Amino acid sequence: MFFFLSKILDLVLLPTVWLLALLLAALVARPPRNQRRWLVAAAWLVLLGTNSALVNEALLAWERPPVPLADLPAQADAAVLLTGVTKGSKSPHDRVYLGPGADRFTNALWLYRAGRVRCIIVSGGSGAVFSSGPTEADEMATLLRLSGVPAADILLEKRSRNTRENALFTKQLLAAHPDIRSLVLVTSAFHQRRALGCFAKAGLRPIPFPADFRTVDRSLKPNYWLVPSPEALALWSLLVHELAGWVTYRAVGYL
Repeated sequence: MFFFLSKILDLVLLPTVWLLALLLAALVARPPRNQRRWLVAAAWLVLLGTNSALVNEALLAWERPPVPLADLPAQADAAVLLTGVTKGSKSPHDRVYLGPGADRFTNALWLYRAGRVRCIIVSGGSGAVFSSGPTEADEMATLLRLSGVPAADILLEKRSRNTRENALFTKQLLAAHPDIRSLVLVTSAFHQRRALGCFAKAGLRPIPFPADFRTVDRSLKPNYWLVPSPEALALWSLLVHELAGWVTYRAVGYL
């Protein structure tokens, strides 16, 4: 039930849905003065929502900062790679399609190839309400093998549908591998807070290794502050989704 309710909440919290609701309200509002109020609200949402500087500052405050390699142990036992970066609905289904979060995969691979982790645990089933075909963990494993990682160094957790289940099912997997003690958690920088909280609640203490940064360095250039950007609205959607997820997880005791 929680899984399905979370999908409904995702839809309700989309800024584009808010914008559509404001425009529909303006369309049916009477008298004309009320129409203007709804249109003004929609205009403010567009003005603020497409400002790159505002969303970048908000994300800079929320994202976990990059972790220098010097802060990692010489070699941890495993990197835990959280999925959520593939496009299972794209055809033909003869390859793996990666989305914006592919940096999670490349960072985990980099840690392995640099000798900073002995193996990679891929955690993730499918976050879709209705799904068929290979899990995201299977797809990530395919790419890891093609990148030269031996199958013996890849462990798969293929049941999880959300961050809480990532943590719970990874702990269950580790029960069969007592030699794996030190973990490096690889997920998007905006997702690290919630992921770390879930893993801590499950009794695991991984070292965070944020990836997939959606922020840029602050700039004094006019286009950073003044030029509207459609990508900014997408970033607000991402941040609102993650903040709502963190608050919800905290409220129900998952963190």
